Amino acid sequence: MAHPAQRRWYPLVYAIAALVLLPLSVLLLSWQSIDQQIWSHLWETQMTRLLSNTAFLLLGVGVGVTLLGVSLAWLTSLCEFPGRRWLDWALMLPFAIPAYVLAFVFVGLLDFSGPVQSLLREWFGNGVRLPRVRSTGGVIFVLVLVFYPYVYLLARTAFLAQGKGLMEAARILGQSPWKAFWRVALPIARPAIGAGVALALMETLADFGAVSVFNFDTFTTAIYKTWYGFFSLSSAAQLASLLLLAVMLVLYGEHRARGANRAANERPRSTALYHLHGVKALAASSWCGLVFACAFVVPVLQLVVWVWQRGRFDLDERYLDLILHTLYLGGTAALLTVCVALILAFARRLSPTRGVRVGVSLANLGYALPGSVLAVSIMLAFSYLDREWVIPLSSWLGGAGKPLLLGSLAALLLAYLVRFIAVAYGPLENSLSRIRPSLPEAARSLGVSGPRLFFKVYLPLLAPGALSAALLVFVDVLKEMPATLLMRPFGWDTLAVKIFEMTSEGEWARAALPALTLVLVGLLPVIGLIRRSARQIA
Repeated sequence: MAHPAQRRWYPLVYAIAALVLLPLSVLLLSWQSIDQQIWSHLWETQMTRLLSNTAFLLLGVGVGVTLLGVSLAWLTSLCEFPGRRWLDWALMLPFAIPAYVLAFVFVGLLDFSGPVQSLLREWFGNGVRLPRVRSTGGVIFVLVLVFYPYVYLLARTAFLAQGKGLMEAARILGQSPWKAFWRVALPIARPAIGAGVALALMETLADFGAVSVFNFDTFTTAIYKTWYGFFSLSSAAQLASLLLLAVMLVLYGEHRARGANRAANERPRSTALYHLHGVKALAASSWCGLVFACAFVVPVLQLVVWVWQRGRFDLDERYLDLILHTLYLGGTAALLTVCVALILAFARRLSPTRGVRVGVSLANLGYALPGSVLAVSIMLAFSYLDREWVIPLSSWLGGAGKPLLLGSLAALLLAYLVRFIAVAYGPLENSLSRIRPSLPEAARSLGVSGPRLFFKVYLPLLAPGALSAALLVFVDVLKEMPATLLMRPFGWDTLAVKIFEMTSEGEWARAALPALTLVLVGLLPVIGLIRRSARQIA
């Protein structure tokens, strides 16, 4: 039975969990009334295409990120070849590029009127054409380049954690490096690879910006079109619930695929096992270098070129407003999310009961909710509150009787909070677990308790973790497009919204300036991730 002091955390934890569960309950309630006309239109004209496009996208991205991430992780963690030391961390840099940025860069480069095809026609005649970039293969290619770092990072860590003993034992038993990979290293690393693939698939399901650039219809684009095209919030919520079901199926599949596998318990290895020479070394360097060039170097260089050609002329007061709005939303959301995640972390530490553990787990489910799902569900809930409570109360008090919650800044911040609690909770919980219980106990024996204990003991020790959590949330908010696009208050355009508007009109060069800004800001947490990874291996 929980101690009375431990039960004090229950209301806070359950209130936070209720915020996360609010979108789920709203989506379920949206099925109470179905617009037959809209659904008939969707079934007759779009549903088959939406289902097939989404299925092909998931299959292609799943296979692509697995092949790319695992092969790169194997080469950089177990093999020695020219360039391995810098490619080892450089292959994480694509984390900093949002999917919709890479999408419009490749469309701008490889489209029929783009510089690549124009140059080919100039050199070899008008009959030369590349395959259509605005195709299923094109969008899969871009999303694989964006999301392979999830698999690469986790697989690389798993391969390094296997130590030297397992692979040496396989070699003694006469296994070649290729057979040792298939029979020893890969089965042990399967849980980490599965987790990385699941993250990539969830991001694929949630993506809106990249598929919009390619004019590739999926559930996220259907939600947006149903809301803004048919003006039916309830139908958009019903589509969002189907998307959420797909996300849950991905999570369940990843959990089942992991099975009872456990990571190896050896000392992490910091040196390569196989030294490649000749053709093999050249092939390894070329493969890793090609992926890095396509996923990071070429996009960044093209953005710089576009900014110099056209984007620099957009540096005016309106662009400054975009930056200020983006920084304000990112900073406010980061502060709010870190504070809420800190409450969850302390509740888990000071009240380690089953009830608190369940509440904390529920509160961390928000990251599995796509931004479009959150946007629809929160706006549906706030629309109900405005209609049933706010407008009548305002009219009764002699006010204007206008909706206050729908389309407000509070609604957008709530969506950010629900979506990114898990992002902030991880670093904070890890930092808090490193504080030995003897430290606060010693402080209490010296008469320091309550708020003073938090500010004098906990806060200085938690500062690095809190800073990392805030930075991660800040950058994620800056890159979040669906929720911002659907829920922003009037006049609150951000860099992500500007990119969407410019790419919708085919203005690639004008979209380059806000895109390059987001990439440069996104490099900050990626550099921190690289440094932390290097410390863990050393």
